[in-house]
Amino acid sequence: MKKISDLILKSEEVLAGIMLCMIAVLVFWSAVARTIGMPVNWAQDVSLLAFAWLTFIGSDIIIKGGGLIRIDMLVNKFPKPVQKILTMIFDALMLLFLLILIVYGFLLVSQSWNRTFNTLKLSYAWCTLAVPVGSLLMFFSAIGKTAGDFKKPVKEWGAE
Repeated sequence: MKKISDLILKSEEVLAGIMLCMIAVLVFWSAVARTIGMPVNWAQDVSLLAFAWLTFIGSDIIIKGGGLIRIDMLVNKFPKPVQKILTMIFDALMLLFLLILIVYGFLLVSQSWNRTFNTLKLSYAWCTLAVPVGSLLMFFSAIGKTAGDFKKPVKEWGAE
């Protein structure tokens, strides 16, 4: 399972890097082209599509890397058993939120099949599909994080 997770992480990192570079190039090119009077209208839609996917794939990369933002200044004042309980509650809330994003994300996709991008002959559903797919990836990553938090002994909790 670890090998599959590492392979998915590496694929996500490569894909995120490609999309980030693509967005930067397309936005710059589009701005220059518009300035000289030769706009590249489709570049904005392609950048929007890439940005939607980059946001959710990047979020999964952050969860897998343990880089989630935590406001632990207050939590670290509590005894270690309370810290663990609070973390487990926050983990459960995150999983619940991701489940909501998955369910409503697929509903959003089903409602956007007939809508197309302004300049592309492509369904807008490909953009909205980033929400449930990315949330599903994050959900599995968060389950792994939650399992790790659950197994972590109470004595190891606290400021690092």
